[in-house]
Amino acid sequence: MTDQMLPRRSILKGALAALASIPVVAVVSRVEAAPAAKLDPNDAQAKSLHYATDTTKVDAKTSPSHKPEQKCANCAQYQGKATDAVAACPIFGGKLVEGNGWCMVWAKKA
Repeated sequence: MTDQMLPRRSILKGALAALASIPVVAVVSRVEAAPAAKLDPNDAQAKSLHYATDTTKVDAKTSPSHKPEQKCANCAQYQGKATDAVAACPIFGGKLVEGNGWCMVWAKKA
């Protein structure tokens, strides 16, 4: 009779552990699904890379490598479609950048 009790207890313990882990998995999923924050142009990293939310307003004196046709939407780092208004950028820790923005790390999308 004890041979039958042990497996039943083990199954019950496993089921309780699985039930207890459901809230933890739900919280982790919500955190991962949280939308990314938009990049603040006044952020220290954004300033150091001369990030601008509008490529037409980039200062030619401080960013001489800038060309008018360069914008985040056609950069290799831009993680959205070229038509997306905003998308994540790995240069800025996955924060959202403006599709019409620009920074000095711009590289032509292949």
